[in-house]
Amino acid sequence: MLSGKNILLGITGGIAAYKTTFLVRLLIKAGAEVKIVMTQSASSFVSPLTLATLSKNPVLMDFINKDDGSLSWNNHVELGLWADVMLIAPATANSLSKMANGICDNLLMATYLSAKCSVYFAPAMDLDMYRHPSTKASFEKLKTFKNIMIPAESGELASGLEGEGRMAEPENIVSFLKNHLATGLPLSKKKVLITAGPTHEAIDPVRFLGNRATGSMGFELAERAADLGAEVILITGPTTLELANKTIALIRVTSAEEMYLAVHTHFEKMHVVISAAAVADYRPKTVAEQKIKKKGDGDLNLELERTKDILKSMGEIKTNQFLVGFALETENELDNAKNKLQKKNLDAIVLNSLQDKGAGFGQGTNKVTFIDKNLNVNAFDLKTKSEVAIDIWQEIISLSNA
Repeated sequence: MLSGKNILLGITGGIAAYKTTFLVRLLIKAGAEVKIVMTQSASSFVSPLTLATLSKNPVLMDFINKDDGSLSWNNHVELGLWADVMLIAPATANSLSKMANGICDNLLMATYLSAKCSVYFAPAMDLDMYRHPSTKASFEKLKTFKNIMIPAESGELASGLEGEGRMAEPENIVSFLKNHLATGLPLSKKKVLITAGPTHEAIDPVRFLGNRATGSMGFELAERAADLGAEVILITGPTTLELANKTIALIRVTSAEEMYLAVHTHFEKMHVVISAAAVADYRPKTVAEQKIKKKGDGDLNLELERTKDILKSMGEIKTNQFLVGFALETENELDNAKNKLQKKNLDAIVLNSLQDKGAGFGQGTNKVTFIDKNLNVNAFDLKTKSEVAIDIWQEIISLSNA
């Protein structure tokens, strides 16, 4: 949910400001880009240099910068437009009152008033301040502005009192953001398993049987699923690809047997499973322990055995999972795909044809036909694989929610 998001963190002058060092690290670990605006009083509790180092962006406190005798200004409007999310943590009683009443006497308040994005605030103050009618009035007024409150927690306060008013712990703030941003997304609270890439079946310690699959289609499907709110596991064979969204659980395997075991470890808990991997149908029956040497001018004969049919094995045990397969064909494409759909008890199948220019392995584009279990056929034009992934997910969502 936070991967690739621009998060503008506003820090006000309370003791809880020291926790923002941990908060910034967690936001960046979740894949967000973080910029920070803080009040002058906040700098008494946490070092701007520390925050700049952690965020890898300058920390802004004033409208005007004075550097080596020259003047420049920090554009609060630009900051407000840059942000996908604005988070004010800690939000003191003083700053909350300013936000509620439009008082604009520092860079942070000017940026808040300029923000076009969702604004979250995490109150932090002493017990009696938190309970005061004026503070409660600020909470309620800010909610009418569609600002989202991250409730304070109970515990020991800076005054020594025990009670409500502690800023939510950094990990809880991040979880709140993720859960709130996921609300309403089509795959929110759904678990998705995707397989991608080729498998390599060892002949000896050096050589293997494999195919030309790169895994790019499966990776795009995983990225789009995460964007749509899903909790995603991607199981991939050997590939050089990396994920942009670091919230996706990436499991790397080599052989068909390893992929089979990984899939069945997680299959039972999944809501949607997409088998986009190009799994080897056969493997050497015997794997040489040492590199096989050439023997004169003679031929080498390999005895092959069938690998486990991962997709069929899932179709045999599926209960409520929506199961999607891929079919890469070179002839009788539609008939072969429909046969595979029914034979393996799938809910849908995505057909690729190597006869289509721009489709297949190693391409940045793909041309697919989506077929559901009722044999309804929807053929798409040639598109980038990212666009194809969006089309596939639209089809799956419309069918699985029907």
